[in-house]
Amino acid sequence: MSHPDLSIGDEVAAALADRRAVVAMESTIYSGLGLPSPANEEALARCSAAIRDAGAVPAMVAVLDGRWQVGVAEADVERVLAARTKIAERDLAVAAATALPAGVTTVSGTLAVAAAAGIEVFATGGIGGVHRHSELTGDVSADLQAIARHPVVTTCAGAKAFLDLPKTVELLDTLGVPLLGWRHEWFPAFYTRSSGLPVQHRVESAEEVAAIVRHRPDPARGVLLAAPIPEAAELDGALLDGIVADALAAVDAAGVQGAAVTPFVLARLEEATGGTSVIANLALAEHNASVAAQVAVALTAPEARSPSPAGVTGRSAA
Repeated sequence: MSHPDLSIGDEVAAALADRRAVVAMESTIYSGLGLPSPANEEALARCSAAIRDAGAVPAMVAVLDGRWQVGVAEADVERVLAARTKIAERDLAVAAATALPAGVTTVSGTLAVAAAAGIEVFATGGIGGVHRHSELTGDVSADLQAIARHPVVTTCAGAKAFLDLPKTVELLDTLGVPLLGWRHEWFPAFYTRSSGLPVQHRVESAEEVAAIVRHRPDPARGVLLAAPIPEAAELDGALLDGIVADALAAVDAAGVQGAAVTPFVLARLEEATGGTSVIANLALAEHNASVAAQVAVALTAPEARSPSPAGVTGRSAA
């Protein structure tokens, strides 16, 4: 039985009824809270096109008039792009009860709504994670628990580089999340292809990912697919480290905390890179959408093909 606060657009509903591939899309990155205008509109167009080109249906998730919307009508897109209220999973009930006019969903919010709609694959930019100095602040993104708890494949370019990536990967492991590297052996750091942290298993194809999903011991649990940013769009790691260090120092000086840290740091990165970080963000979001759509198509096959012993390339991390 579907949730009473859930609204599914006609195209998405028809695709789900016909068991065709659908990819959920986080709306925060397409709003001004994720990317500056007009880059946010470009991101939505490019990601939607990438999903369709791979044979799937894009389903942006947002809150409109208190309803959890899956698949936003063209007439309502501008409302979503202009929204300035972030909706995490914890906020969904409040948004519905108060009939919030418009809100954009984060990773955790999108995952919860996608799972309620029966969508198996989700594309985003980068996930939240464990923040630096979390031992003092307790600042750990709700994204990680949501990724583990909902039966959805989350496709991302790793986590933001200004997070504590070793602790983020360790917590994913503690939560029992299968961490897959898309044709790559390293956990990506959003703007760079490698954080230096190995993924648990490397996968070479969407069919291999689909087989892993179908063989989960608990089908109610999630999977994380890390797809590194395309090489041509990757930023210089050493330069980025210096910019991130300066941005985090500015965070401390300004007393910025909690959910405000990410947009603050991203704005500093955009300024320091002369807008190159925005170009990189567009490239990785489009790539993630394409990979997610390929996985969604593979999952709609009558039976996900299991990889042969010779084709299994995963390896356990030490």
